[in-house]
Amino acid sequence: MRFFLFVFESVSIFFFAMTPIAIAWGWIRWARREKQWAVLSVLSLVGFTLATASALLAVSSSIYGRFLGGFPYYDPRLMRIYAVGALLSASALILSLLGVWRFSSLRWHALFCSFGTLVYWFAMAEAE
Repeated sequence: MRFFLFVFESVSIFFFAMTPIAIAWGWIRWARREKQWAVLSVLSLVGFTLATASALLAVSSSIYGRFLGGFPYYDPRLMRIYAVGALLSASALILSLLGVWRFSSLRWHALFCSFGTLVYWFAMAEAE
């Protein structure tokens, strides 16, 4: 059991550190490359956009919590934030999995970032 907890924590730390870098790198890469508007490429773009929205929700909810002085234990607002963040990330992951089958500048970024944000929301909910 300890081994699985160690693996989960290690994977979480990796994704916590790399997801913001991958999001910034993905948007820069998308802006510089030629745009492809095939259906599967657009799914990768939409998945990446949802993963970015989920990451922005995580950052903004942290800032909001700081201004409030922290959230109470099992605060309904915080539970809704977790639910919306996980829903955004899960939707991004599904769209990214569909879009990975067509070459696009964002296909691997979308998959990595959507999985990273989903790991983040599960880790935060678990820490609650």
